[in-house]
Order: sequence, then structure tokens, then C-alpha cells
Amino acid sequence: MKTQDRLSAAYDRAHVVEVDRATKLVFLSDQHRGDGSNADEFAKNKVIVTHALTHYLDEGFTLVELGDTEDLWEFPHVRHIVRAHGIVYGRLREFHALGRYLRLFGNHDAQLADLRYVRQNLFQAQNPQTGELEPLLPGLEVHESLLLRDRDTGQEVLVVHGHQGDFSNDQNWRFTMWTYRAFWKWLHAFGIHSPSSPIRNTFKRHKVERNYVKWIREHGIALICGHTHRAKFPASDETPYFNSGSCTFNAYVTGLEIVNGEISLVRWRVESDANGYLHVVRWVLAGPRPLSDYDRLRRPGLSADEETDRHEAIRARSRRVPPRKDAGVPTGPVSP
Repeated sequence: MKTQDRLSAAYDRAHVVEVDRATKLVFLSDQHRGDGSNADEFAKNKVIVTHALTHYLDEGFTLVELGDTEDLWEFPHVRHIVRAHGIVYGRLREFHALGRYLRLFGNHDAQLADLRYVRQNLFQAQNPQTGELEPLLPGLEVHESLLLRDRDTGQEVLVVHGHQGDFSNDQNWRFTMWTYRAFWKWLHAFGIHSPSSPIRNTFKRHKVERNYVKWIREHGIALICGHTHRAKFPASDETPYFNSGSCTFNAYVTGLEIVNGEISLVRWRVESDANGYLHVVRWVLAGPRPLSDYDRLRRPGLSADEETDRHEAIRARSRRVPPRKDAGVPTGPVSP
């Protein structure tokens, strides 16, 4: 099935989330949490992600994990992953208990599409001190897609992992998973990655992104996803395709934030201050820009000329935005 068909099916099945200017969302994708071994790509950024989660928890954000959260292709035992990254799951437990946790499955954790698998592996976990089973994420629902819908304007944003229609990672994911467990997992420990992955294969990554863009243009709906590991933040007059990037870059992670009806691309990394002390610092790479600037659907009651004028105004606002010379300016050190 082509990407366009798979995305349309994901749109039809999406879990609807009503949003307004009071809504605060953070999107993190492709954490690829493993068992803490040399093949675990998440381990190097564990401290950064833990601190970022603490910040978002304290600031009242709802956490949206966009898939490939646990790397179940390479590490089939969830209990080993939870044990290796207990402090991270402690933060997730707090988000979930507050009703501020949304979860999607991707290709590397496609098993989570099965509610029985989720119930058996994520509803509870073993306490490493007592050995007793304790609640972890009880009642968790893992979705294929979310549909953000503005309560005031009706604007919609589709949120998926982004593997839809990527044959080796979608329809054929079980065979691809087998090759990872049998072969690529061991090479990952030495820094060698599969050349067929869109992460490493530029041609395939661009093909996947072109399919995203085609669907967005045909349906007039903005898209937020991950999968390719390449962060993307469009200008207001460009096709509204956003990508949160990844949490497996060397020494930094990226994500998307929605606050006060505006969207931003951010990066978290460890940096030293003038005294040589290390801090986890949040940098704004792009934005914030109003989500309404990316509304491509015609509004009810507007004539064709009025609709054209509305989009011209959006493009004009975009052109008045200065070049991104301030992109990457930190919001100030946020101490661990």
C-alpha cells in the first residue's frame, strides 16, 4: 500500500486530541531505548532526555512519544529495557499518572499495536530492589496516529511516526526486524548501521519525505512525524511538514513543542559554563511560529478570492520574518 493510502488510513483511524492556546505539547521521537549494552543507541543521551522530561513535567507539558521509543527489533525483552533506564520510566510513570502522556507506535516498536503485548509488558514492571511487580503504565493505550484539532478554528494536524508506506519498515517489518536481531544489532555496537534505513540512506529518506509532502498538499493538513531522524521545520509559506528529529544524535536530542498555539523546534544538549560546570541546555532552533500559519484548508464562509488573500497574508508574514540568524540561541542554562 502506498504512503498516501497508509497516511489517509491513519488519518481516518486517528485518536482525536482537542487543543487550544492553553495546550502545551512536546513531541519526542526515535529514542530507540535498549538494554544499556554497547548496541543501545539511547544510552549516550539518557541524562539529557531525563533532564528534558523533568523540565516538561514541571512545566505542565503533555508528552507525546512518536514511536520507535523502545527498540524492540534489537531488544525483544521490555523488562530489560525498563531495568536499564529505570529513571526515564519513572518520569513516564509520572506523566501517565497525571494524564499527560500520549504514545504512538513506530516500526521498531510495532509490537505495541497489540493491546495484549502492551498489557503484558508495560502495564507493570518488576521493582529491582524488591523483585515485586509494581504498576508502570497501567491502562496505557498506544495509537498509530493522533489528530490534533483546534477547538476554535477547526484546524487539524496529523501526528504519526512516519513509517507508513515505507515497505521494509511497514508491510515487511517482521522480516526487517529479523535481520536486525540476527545481524545489524551486533554491528551497531561498532557504529555500523544498515544502509537500507532512511536514517542512513539519503535517497530513501528523501523519497519518504516527498511522499509526506505529496499527501500534505493533496489533503491540506499539516503533518508531524519522526522516523527519518532528520529534524524539519518549514517556513510559513512552505508545505507544513514537521519532523521532530531524534533522541539518538551524538550528545544532543531534538523535539517539537507547541505552546500558546505556536510551534517550535528545540534541541537539548550538555554544555559547559564559564566555570567549567556542565549544564543541560535547551536551544530554540526554529520558531516559535503560530500553528494557524500552516492551516491549508479552506475556511467555511470564505470566497475563493478571500481564501487567496488569506494565504497571501500568511506568505507575506513569512517573508517578513528575518533569516534564522537567531536560531540556536539558548533560552538559558537549565541546571540538572
